[in-house]
Amino acid sequence: MTATTHKPTAPSDRTRVRRIAENAHYDATTLHAILDAAYVCHVAFADDKGTHCIPTACWREDDHLYIHGSNGGRLIKLLAKGTQACVTVTHIDGLVLARSAFNHSMNYRSAMVYGQFEKVDDKGAALDTFMRHLAPGREDEARPGNDKEFAATTVMRISLAEAACKVRTGGPKDDAEDMGVAAWAGVLPLVQQRGAPVADPLCTVPAPAYVQAWDA
Repeated sequence: MTATTHKPTAPSDRTRVRRIAENAHYDATTLHAILDAAYVCHVAFADDKGTHCIPTACWREDDHLYIHGSNGGRLIKLLAKGTQACVTVTHIDGLVLARSAFNHSMNYRSAMVYGQFEKVDDKGAALDTFMRHLAPGREDEARPGNDKEFAATTVMRISLAEAACKVRTGGPKDDAEDMGVAAWAGVLPLVQQRGAPVADPLCTVPAPAYVQAWDA
């Protein structure tokens, strides 16, 4: 993904982390790393039928997070009207087991973005970036979208100008009076693991380098 040199910005009223504020991060480096490690984000919005939170594929380029979808989908239609949205991404890195039930926690990296989405005119370039996010070089091998497919698809993006991250690392934080409790304490790590590629039975094309290296 494309890097930027933007400095950390002050949090807004919506993005200021108040609960365990020491875990808050407002810098672009942390935000971009969390978003670039994600394939799916959750987009929350409200309409006349209530409040909704929809998972969808995502990718980042520069200072925007991108999504795409069918023109007829509720998510795309609402966002195209300028509906306010809140987008979240979360990675869980471990379960933190403390000596008291109250102090159990998780190690995580999370990001929250507020704002309005806007339509992207150059769908081809944006979707090429999406292909590179899935597998660098894929955009040069897969058939690109045709006029009919582009006409049925909307690509949208949201600025990362109003965003906040929250990150926790490390072990349990027990109260002094619980240190004598005879319970195992520590971290159960959780890691996203890549499996061996599985070729389509009808595929006769040799695996390209990015496929061969997928689970390396």
